[in-house]
Amino acid sequence: MSNLPPLAERMRPENPEDFVGQQHLFGSGKPLQSVLQDDNLLHSMILWGPPGTGKTSFAHLLSKSAKRKFFALSASDTGIKSVREILEIARDMINTHQPSPILFLDEIHRFSKSQQDSLLSGVEKGIISLIGATTENPSFEINKALLSRCRVYRFEEPGKEDLITLLEKVIKKDPQLSSQNLVLKETDFILRYSGGDIRRLLNALEAVSQFSEKGEKGEIEISNENCMRVLQEHFPAYDKDGDQHYDLVSAMIKSIRGSDPDAALYWMFRMLHGGEDPVFICRRLIISASEDIGLANPNALLLATSCLDAVRNIGIPECEITMSQCVIYLASSPKSNSAYVARNKAKKLVREMNEHQVPLHLRNATSKIVKDLGYGKDYLYPHNYKDHFVKQHYLPEQLKGLKLYEAADNPTESKMNERLKKWWSNNPKK
Repeated sequence: MSNLPPLAERMRPENPEDFVGQQHLFGSGKPLQSVLQDDNLLHSMILWGPPGTGKTSFAHLLSKSAKRKFFALSASDTGIKSVREILEIARDMINTHQPSPILFLDEIHRFSKSQQDSLLSGVEKGIISLIGATTENPSFEINKALLSRCRVYRFEEPGKEDLITLLEKVIKKDPQLSSQNLVLKETDFILRYSGGDIRRLLNALEAVSQFSEKGEKGEIEISNENCMRVLQEHFPAYDKDGDQHYDLVSAMIKSIRGSDPDAALYWMFRMLHGGEDPVFICRRLIISASEDIGLANPNALLLATSCLDAVRNIGIPECEITMSQCVIYLASSPKSNSAYVARNKAKKLVREMNEHQVPLHLRNATSKIVKDLGYGKDYLYPHNYKDHFVKQHYLPEQLKGLKLYEAADNPTESKMNERLKKWWSNNPKK
């Protein structure tokens, strides 16, 4: 048994249908399923999502299906030298009319900017197809030049039903587990423990199967009590490079959203005590400042951004004071999610209808030719009018009257709303 690969490795997906909860990527006709079926559709990409959601499994599957050479590196234990060696091999392959190879770079966010720059020419010229995997937001961690040359695919945390179905399937399918008479009685604890990480879930299931006592009929019961006993005894309380940080940061953010500074401070220091990167925490505070406080207190975003600067400049432990100040301020601030709601409405609208043309009067008149076509004609320059405002339409004709932003009930947004009503009251946008 000890010579067996871990359960998570034994149960890696063998086809697109085996992926858990990623139908937007691997469902029929979806982008990554199409790549697996036809590597002529292959392109450089960034796979972004929480740990254990299938990023590495996709690369593993692609390495089997692709009709081209496949290189795999981890940014945590490699450097520019290895990348340059692969690029040199790739150039030789291109010169001999072979298909360009694939480079899978796990944890690409761990590469410095200069290391990421070493990938640019290879990606831009098509010498390699880069597949970078990261748990961090690519907008923060990947160079803009490199990011602009890749498509980003978001791997989502699987839902509860998907994970329960996976447990049932694994218990039946894996030869080792199927021979042990496992009985799946309760799943609440093991699902909470896994935090949506499939790898962690399967490792936990395997541990419970190994370290649990058998019942009278030789069965091993997967219950909340049994899972709690085994996992608390055999697994560390906090894995800063794994997954519990997502649970703890979620608790901190929800405490801020719920206006409880004491709870928010507790969860923040749980993370810091476990060795969590304070930069990771600060980035989440910036998100919370916009998503949960937003326009009710715009200064929250300024403070959260300044907090990140302070952390980078002074480091632990002194920056803990600044971080505490920020957390208390965010939790104690009035709350509004109006910008978050407006953003979701706008994204949904653009996904569903993005074909409307820019009205002629709003177009950029850069030459006589386009001016003669009516570009910029009848545009009214607001600064030429009283209060720097003039009534005119800014949306396509088909969207006149559109309302995406709804002011929340707080003093700051009430003043903003009064100003908007004053400007537009006699000539509503419709």
